[in-house]
Amino acid sequence: MEKSLLVSFKEDEYERESSTYVCCFSFLGQKVMKFREDILDFALKAWEMGRSDPRKVIFAIKMGLALSIVSSLIFWKESFHNIDIGQYSIWAILTVIVMFEFSIGGTFIKGFNRGLGTLVAGILAFCFAEVSLLAGNLEEVVIVISVFIVGFFASYLKLYPTMKPYEYGFRVFVLTYCILMVAGNRTREYNGAVTTRLVLIAVGAAVCLFVNICICPIWSGEDLHNLVVKNFKEVATSLEGCVDGYLKFVEYERTPSKILTYQASDDSMYKGYKSVMESKSQEETLLGFAIWEPPHGRYRMLNYPWKNYVKVSSALRHCAFMVMALHGCLLSEIQAPAEKRLVFCTELRRVGAEGAKVLRELGKKIEKMEKLGPGDILKDVHEAAEKLQKSIDRRSYILVNSESWEIGRRPREQEGAENVLDNKDSDDMKLGLKSLSETVLDLRSVSAAWTPSATQGASSQCVFRNQPAWPFGVGKEDTTYESASALSLATFVSLLIEFVARLQNVVDSFEELGEKAKFTS
Repeated sequence: MEKSLLVSFKEDEYERESSTYVCCFSFLGQKVMKFREDILDFALKAWEMGRSDPRKVIFAIKMGLALSIVSSLIFWKESFHNIDIGQYSIWAILTVIVMFEFSIGGTFIKGFNRGLGTLVAGILAFCFAEVSLLAGNLEEVVIVISVFIVGFFASYLKLYPTMKPYEYGFRVFVLTYCILMVAGNRTREYNGAVTTRLVLIAVGAAVCLFVNICICPIWSGEDLHNLVVKNFKEVATSLEGCVDGYLKFVEYERTPSKILTYQASDDSMYKGYKSVMESKSQEETLLGFAIWEPPHGRYRMLNYPWKNYVKVSSALRHCAFMVMALHGCLLSEIQAPAEKRLVFCTELRRVGAEGAKVLRELGKKIEKMEKLGPGDILKDVHEAAEKLQKSIDRRSYILVNSESWEIGRRPREQEGAENVLDNKDSDDMKLGLKSLSETVLDLRSVSAAWTPSATQGASSQCVFRNQPAWPFGVGKEDTTYESASALSLATFVSLLIEFVARLQNVVDSFEELGEKAKFTS
């Protein structure tokens, strides 16, 4: 009996150990498979990145070529004025690593910062080195104090707003000064250390500029130009999408979690104006690089007006805000019924199409660097907006709750004040109290025994036939949502008209760019 219990206990223990080993191996196998999948996914994304933008592959090749060239200085066996070039070749290599940028403008500004920082640091190092030698036993004290002074002023001045583009130069200045002072103190050859480093940094900078300019150059100005053109196309596409979606009664799942997490982020119209909104920082970065680039390609002017490209894009972004608001109407909780939208379908669609046409035309003109023709590019869109406005004026009774109309009578509170006026002023007052919608209606059909319910029934038969209430399930006693749903249509129309009004700023900015950049006629 005891033997059988002992055997069963050992068998149970063996099974537990076996199951533990199996779980461990299974866990490790899952981790290995996940790691393999991550590596393959990374390789696939890297391949797609290079295929989508071959310039990135070219940049990597140019970087490797520049490093290979300056690395050959390591094998320089001969000395130059008793200075081992191979020993200090690391300065040329570091210059290529920190100075070589994706675009020509970025390389120029990095080279300027590094060259200026190194030059100023070399001059100060030479001056403080002479002072430290004259100090005798206090040489170390002078060096430490000089490092503190240099570090303090460099760190403080780089915080000044206008010095932000030169922050890298301040870092290079402090680093170079400290290295030169330490190296000079050990070798007692301050002049040789300063001269050698300046020469090797100049060699590294020359290699960077030569490789980056002569081999498939990448210009920030061209990227800025293409980005502005792309923004025009994106806003035009988003505008058409918003208008078409509104007229087709496109709805999203209106739950708070979906709206707050941007359920519509997969829509092309959302991505369109979102990219324009987020391009401001990219434009400023490209502008900072472009102003450093020499005349090239189609931009063969000194002091090319790159800032005007950013100005045009800012005016376009001002219009994109309206497109974002229009898209917000599609995402809103309160929606106008489809029947009411279709009343202004033709006018809304024409305004959207004409507005998108203007944006695409301006984008093509910028792309081809051409000026506008003799005609008014905004004529058609202004006519379409004016027609929409007149249509709204004629049918504005659709945008309000007909039960609250006071046609044919006025509140009693106003009757006492009107008694002191003459008959003519009284008639003018009555007309002033009536809206344009009321004057459009045929008031002769309104009987003397007018009641809100009778008018509502007539309106429903003529205009609002088969129109469902929103939100569904709201009782007749609660008309708040019904009124708000009608007003949401007015909101969409007003935003669209505001978009048309803002187009004038875009055209003015474009014409200013065309004059300064000397676009062709």
